[in-house]
Amino acid sequence: MSSNPSQLRLGIAGLGTVGIGVIKIVEDNADLLSARTGQKITIAAVSARDRGRDRGVDLGAYAWHDNAVDLAGDDNVDLVVELMGGSDGPAYALAKACLAAGKPFVTANKALIATHGKELAQLAEGKKAALRFEAAVAGGIPIIKALTEGLSANNISGLHGILNGTCNYILTRMEREGLPFDEVLADAQRIGYAEADPTFDIDGIDTAHKTAILAAIAFGMAPDIDNLPTEGIRNIVSVDIDYARELGYRIKLLGVARQQDDGVEVRVHPAMVPLSSPLANVMDATNAVTVSGDHVGPTGYEGAGAGQGPTASAVVGDIVDVARGVWYPPFGVPAAELGSPAHLGSEAHIGTYYIRLKVADVPGVMADITQTLAREKVSIDSMLQRGHADDGGVYIVLTTHETTEEAANAALNHFNALECVLESPAMLRIEAA
Repeated sequence: MSSNPSQLRLGIAGLGTVGIGVIKIVEDNADLLSARTGQKITIAAVSARDRGRDRGVDLGAYAWHDNAVDLAGDDNVDLVVELMGGSDGPAYALAKACLAAGKPFVTANKALIATHGKELAQLAEGKKAALRFEAAVAGGIPIIKALTEGLSANNISGLHGILNGTCNYILTRMEREGLPFDEVLADAQRIGYAEADPTFDIDGIDTAHKTAILAAIAFGMAPDIDNLPTEGIRNIVSVDIDYARELGYRIKLLGVARQQDDGVEVRVHPAMVPLSSPLANVMDATNAVTVSGDHVGPTGYEGAGAGQGPTASAVVGDIVDVARGVWYPPFGVPAAELGSPAHLGSEAHIGTYYIRLKVADVPGVMADITQTLAREKVSIDSMLQRGHADDGGVYIVLTTHETTEEAANAALNHFNALECVLESPAMLRIEAA
């Protein structure tokens, strides 16, 4: 650490949008940060792949490291900020080198924490070095601080999160404008809301990393991205959005973590949430999380989930905590106590479901449908039939009473085998989020 206890010198690895945002905050709000921490927070060194790129800020006053891992051994750097991304490679190497040297490490890297969180927490605790990652989940929303600090007196029963702004933006525009998924995705890519390769977002992987981190903190378990059932929004079509609205729901991509009697249920998937739910009214690129505790009850958190300002704000918030001397185990409990509770597979989930069928308009179809559901002991809560599809088929939409996902999937498999069913059935979970 610095020989001057009133100074905290930063090394920043990664000078993309968020890295530049951190530099701007540290430079622009220097007096505010000093007043709030009792230390002068400065930037000593930086690292990025392209030294010559114009990033819109003057980097001339900072030492430059071509190899980001060298920041861990730089005696003029007291705290390293990692904003490169990726679960392995330079980010992982830098994290291990910093923590092994006892140097505080702040990151916005959800893939790194979801994949290697327990190992890094053990390194951090062994050296009493801070490991902070508020910006890894939900951008500017302080949800990790809420779980580790504000709600620490509570047993958490469950949480639901809209954790990917790209997906929420796409679903919002599909509903508002009646546009198909592919058209909205292309527009989101054009304006910079979605990457050229949007897989990470639209297939739920980004949400899964964030959900794994939240579940780890909420339930005192090691992050486990490998046992987290994940579905994205690629298969959501306009007709499902229309029927959802008619039934009193809105479709959202959710990260769900819930404590059950026989284990922990953690999953990511699109779901229908009641229009009366706070999450149903979170639109565009906004993120939101609801958390239920045994004493506090339900709590809600909403705000910008991405972007330079919100994410950089969360990063600097972690730096401020380190400067103030705030330290606790990264996941709220010692890494050695992070459990490995039974992971409940999606087939064990008990809930209600939306099922859409496209069928031939011929006698006996309804009998086939009801007999198939009865065979799997799935009972119908409501049913809609609205006109004809373009090819002469008829859409039949039903919602179920509570049943197991195993039974609902078995019914879908039987539907696929019926001659009257013209295309693969669609199914969405209904969440009382």
